[in-house]
Amino acid sequence: MKILITGAAGMVARDLLAELADSGHAITATDIRRPDALPDGVDYAPMDVTGDDPDTVIGEARPEVVIHLASIVTPPKGSTRELEYAVDVTGTRNVLEACQRHGVRRIVVTSSGAAYGYHPENIRPLTEADPIRGNPEFAYSDHKRQVEEMLAGARESHPELEQVVLRVGTVLGAGTENQITALFHKKRLLAIRGSDSAFVLIWTRDLARILARAATAGPAGIYNVAGDGALTVEQLAARMGKPVLRLPAAVLRAALAIARPLGLTRYGPEQVRFLQYRPVLDNSALKTRFDYTPELSSAEVFDLWWQDACKREDAA
Repeated sequence: MKILITGAAGMVARDLLAELADSGHAITATDIRRPDALPDGVDYAPMDVTGDDPDTVIGEARPEVVIHLASIVTPPKGSTRELEYAVDVTGTRNVLEACQRHGVRRIVVTSSGAAYGYHPENIRPLTEADPIRGNPEFAYSDHKRQVEEMLAGARESHPELEQVVLRVGTVLGAGTENQITALFHKKRLLAIRGSDSAFVLIWTRDLARILARAATAGPAGIYNVAGDGALTVEQLAARMGKPVLRLPAAVLRAALAIARPLGLTRYGPEQVRFLQYRPVLDNSALKTRFDYTPELSSAEVFDLWWQDACKREDAA
């Protein structure tokens, strides 16, 4: 089978390429820059998803399956909302339309639990039948909502293109560092008074295996992707031996409203909702309909990451 991967220089793609390395499939890795240490036998094609590259590259490679990973999860310094939209939404549209034009049989898309949005009325845990609402104030959440609406439209207009849509929880593995793990490195973990908003985690290697199955033998459909269980801020703090700083939501909003204009933080008052109402994902469909049970639970994923983080800190 011919499989093309977008965003192949990212963290998730690294484990996915390792998972597919000895599969016998013909793999084309694409990204703006060439991934480091591509496995033997994997072809590389430069692709900027924001322009005409997807049509050209997919048209030349003629893959049967496209795994679309290109996205901005942690915005780099100097990033703008326009850039993030161009990659997340326009880029997905360009890849999707190229798949439709060139006869791709299946597209696998990494969405996010953030697509459900950060809302006080979110059911816990959320299933795939619950509405995708996003939050306009959070670029990533809002863009994933728009992507999912686009994919839903494509399922109606182009039913011949199979879709596997993965609503992924927080991805962690040894060496992972991003805006979420930055919270865990603080001397005190920040929480909102009256909220026990929890984290659901998925191991990088579990996600790689899920993506590989989605591209090959797995059934089409929409699936929440998370390890079993969830961890509250108190449980995370206890595992790290750290205290928890609980603040009233109004106090934190006021503090962030002052701090961001002064350049003291990159986050604004809207970040309070992220801490209050994190979506907790039900992974039942992943285990039953998709037939994959994550090897590591949310707690085990966190412990693996924390142990590695401590080793790296000691070695520094």
